[in-house]
Amino acid sequence: MATTFWVGEIFDPNAEDGSQVESAYDDRWLDHYGGCDGVVTAGNCDTEPRTAANGFFPTRMTPRENPFYLDLPYDDVGDEVANRQRASVVPWASDERYSARVSDPGFSLLKNRWVRMLLADKICYGQIQDAGPGQYDDAKYVFGADDARPANDRFNGAGMDVSPALNGCLGFAELDGENDRIDWQFIDDSAVPPGPWKIIVTTSGVTHES
Repeated sequence: MATTFWVGEIFDPNAEDGSQVESAYDDRWLDHYGGCDGVVTAGNCDTEPRTAANGFFPTRMTPRENPFYLDLPYDDVGDEVANRQRASVVPWASDERYSARVSDPGFSLLKNRWVRMLLADKICYGQIQDAGPGQYDDAKYVFGADDARPANDRFNGAGMDVSPALNGCLGFAELDGENDRIDWQFIDDSAVPPGPWKIIVTTSGVTHES
């Protein structure tokens, strides 16, 4: 299952992971993205429908980073277990572009990585910009080869959150539901085809201010 989240969303102000003002990799996600990825109503950042007419981009703001973003339940920087394991579980950790920085606590092997998603006959692409939902060291689900189910038991057992742009691109049944089942896989950036997901490509690194 996949749910929808968006930059600027605050769905539980009392929960440690209840806000998308910041992400697992960026303490200033809202600022760096350019503001609420939706519509501000009475001071709240709400989502909105996205359509192909404008490439599934937000209608009330201009993003500075890729609006096709997602999370997976593996925080390889902030979670102690995930960080300790990442050299052995992340498939591309030994690749030349990553191997020299595996021991760098300020570098993520997952942030900005591309993912291919499939729902029915629709295929869309996005970049990882956060970790979750509900779990942060679920290596078996994220990297396992045996089709393991997510360890998360919240949000209908979702194993991924997707942005409003991906919600619209994939044709989710609801703007903010939790019943859409998708297939996904990691994909190298060189294999990502042209599309609205490549209008803006996020390249920023980890920003932790404390």
